[in-house]
Amino acid sequence: MRLAGELHHAPDAPLGESLGADFWSKAEVEGPKRPRSVHLKLDPEVFEYFYSEAGGKGHLTKMQKVLKAYADAHRD
Repeated sequence: MRLAGELHHAPDAPLGESLGADFWSKAEVEGPKRPRSVHLKLDPEVFEYFYSEAGGKGHLTKMQKVLKAYADAHRD
């Protein structure tokens, strides 16, 4: 991937071999996390707020960003 220019991280990141055996002994493989589809009931005023803020299109994306920011701010 490096030779093909398909890296999606900092080009100055260390090569795997230079990270050392201690790093690799604790490394874990994680699969990609997929979004989950859920059914959600909202109060009409909450829905209308996001709908009007987004100008109609993009209101669900705006809700997702607000919820993600809240969750990130309240993680341990």
